Amino acid sequence: MTNSLTAKRLSLMRRLYIALDVAAVLEYLHHNIEPPIVHCDIKPSNILLDDDLVAHVTDFGLAKIMHAEVWKKNHGGSESSSLAVKGTIGYVPPEYGSGYGVSTDGDIYSYGMLLLEMLTGKKPTDSFNLGETSLVNYVKMAYPNKLLEILDASATYSGNTQDVMDLVIHPVFRLALACCQGSPRRRIKMDCVVEELNAIKKACAALMGVHDEANVAT
Repeated sequence: MTNSLTAKRLSLMRRLYIALDVAAVLEYLHHNIEPPIVHCDIKPSNILLDDDLVAHVTDFGLAKIMHAEVWKKNHGGSESSSLAVKGTIGYVPPEYGSGYGVSTDGDIYSYGMLLLEMLTGKKPTDSFNLGETSLVNYVKMAYPNKLLEILDASATYSGNTQDVMDLVIHPVFRLALACCQGSPRRRIKMDCVVEELNAIKKACAALMGVHDEANVAT
């Protein structure tokens, strides 16, 4: 398992599967463990693909266990522990820079940035057109009518373009932006992300005649 996500040219459908793999891991860490675990460094280089192109989240060196008393008080971890926060520029949520500590909401923001990068091929630290200074604003400028213009050209797909736009591209961009809300409390939770991605995957599979991962083009 040596292939980094950043080193692969992948179809749109394969990117959807990878996005779901990563979301499922975060759902487990955030919702199936009490107190939850926050990864703290979700980014492309920490997503490795095995020989079957199944995604695995790696490098838990910065991971934090939410304080049990904080978790119980807030019923979902929307507030933080007071532990020092580290991460990677571009993927760290904005609230961390203003003294807000570790939270599951921080992972959600980082996941949203990962998803935007997977869709556009742009890194959060890249330069953008029209004077935009962030990947989020770059996507917001194109949403919802100009998404094809910013979709990574190597994210190939089959089928009618409008169908793919309606069933895959538009809803996945919408989901990514929902993860990247500036306010932590407004971000969609990871269990809802997984639910929505599964629905998109099902619709996409029906559209393209794909019934299992083995049939998804790379």
